Amino acid sequence: MSTTLAELKKTAITNSLRSCQLFTGLPQPDLEKIAAVSVVKSLEKGDYLFHEGDVATGFYVIQRGAVNIHRVNAAGKEQIIHVFRAGESFAEAALATPTGYPADARALEPTQVLLLQKAGILELLKRQPELGLRMLGSMSGHLRVLIGQIEDLTLKDVETRLANWLVKRCPNPQGESPVKVELTMTKRVLAAELGTVGETFSRTLAKFRAQKLIAVKGRTVTVLSPSRLSALLRRNLGE
Repeated sequence: MSTTLAELKKTAITNSLRSCQLFTGLPQPDLEKIAAVSVVKSLEKGDYLFHEGDVATGFYVIQRGAVNIHRVNAAGKEQIIHVFRAGESFAEAALATPTGYPADARALEPTQVLLLQKAGILELLKRQPELGLRMLGSMSGHLRVLIGQIEDLTLKDVETRLANWLVKRCPNPQGESPVKVELTMTKRVLAAELGTVGETFSRTLAKFRAQKLIAVKGRTVTVLSPSRLSALLRRNLGE
């Protein structure tokens, strides 16, 4: 029975690795080698995975849930860097530096992650350099995301950020036909990604509803008129 349970756990870890973009296309034997140096960690909402400066023990792949990566500035204000979700990896850069993690990581909801242990992964990379190249590609993708996030956070307020987020998801931002945007995350997680808290996010949604810019039903946000929302965004940006 114990052998069967161990095999089931190994299979579950291997499947999670296969679904991660970082390891897409790797053959089964390679995935099993990575699974052998991986540890499952479960977090409740609000639990910290690591704090800024903690010794880096490896990097992570999310099996389920969401993790908020952030830093706290001198004034004590939390600045969201990015929110990672199921199938995504993060903190790979920790493998290449002797310093600790550069930010805090906290679960936004009940979450399960894989810790790919640093010593085991580094030994594997020595034997399989192509895996290192794949990881470099993933990290460059993260960098592009972070640059986009910085650009979005320079927008002056939550209303502008939310309008910008919705307009980006409209195939024709100048169109008049309603567009449905399905939220793949909870509203709380989206609020965090926009650099705000749930209460402020809800007030902004209510404001847009009152202005007949959107309709909300469950996790579906309908942009009633992309052109009107785009016009609001341009006004807010002073264009």
